[in-house]
Amino acid sequence: MAAQQFPAPDAPEIAFLGRSNVGKSSLLNTLTGEKPAKVSSTPGRTRAINFFALLDPSQRRRFVFADLPGYGYAKISKSISAGWPAFIEPYLAIRSTLKLCVCLVDSNVPAQQSDRQLIDWLRAAGRDFAVVATKIDRLSGNERTKNLLALKKGLELDELLPVSAKTGYGVKELWARIEAADGGEG
Repeated sequence: MAAQQFPAPDAPEIAFLGRSNVGKSSLLNTLTGEKPAKVSSTPGRTRAINFFALLDPSQRRRFVFADLPGYGYAKISKSISAGWPAFIEPYLAIRSTLKLCVCLVDSNVPAQQSDRQLIDWLRAAGRDFAVVATKIDRLSGNERTKNLLALKKGLELDELLPVSAKTGYGVKELWARIEAADGGEG
């Protein structure tokens, strides 16, 4: 996929990024209330940027969600993953309608260097981003507190939004963040 193949920029876009198997497809399906993203038990299935047009929960504002390929999964062919910077970096760097990058990290896994690199890249590029800790339902209260603090420290974050695609925990707060990124326009 080249930049020329991206859909015409006509609505605020929200990009979803994260390591393979972090729960991007499950979260996208929970946010939309539908199943536009195929959930696979095999990591690394998304190999292009998939765009989904939708309305916000109030059905008043249109958004486009962009599901980007996961990173960090070793079994993906090097020839496939080597081509990703050719379309992912231009999308993140120059897409005029990209309003927010939602970076997903697994709340059950310590901060990873690949996640830190993504966050540092977004900071350097001046992109608005939110970091979402997925699979929060798998942790007890004490584990949740401990893991979230460790992720914030390891990724050098002031804010981390815990979310569960399974239970819906944090989804309302994530929608509020998405809507705020567009400045309330619509």
